[in-house]
Amino acid sequence: MINVGFFYSVKPGHEKEFEETFSGVIAYLLGNNTGLKSAKLYRDVSNPLEYMIFSEWDSKESFSRFIQSRPFRETTEGGKSILSGHPRHVILMAERDQ
Repeated sequence: MINVGFFYSVKPGHEKEFEETFSGVIAYLLGNNTGLKSAKLYRDVSNPLEYMIFSEWDSKESFSRFIQSRPFRETTEGGKSILSGHPRHVILMAERDQ
């Protein structure tokens, strides 16, 4: 199991659109056996245009498949109009193989 943080800067006035898109994407991922176990959206209280998605995946392989998938590329491409800067992701924790 791994935890991944996705970091986004949203253009002013697009916060609601970003949050609604997040909800739709997460519902799709959880309902389609992608390896995503859970995801929570956090907003920076000192800069409300900054967001982090904290996600839990069943394996690094599942996460890798997701970021190479067409739905991820399409969502990332479509999000360019509401994002400021380039989003990034960071693997925060991974369980060791046993």
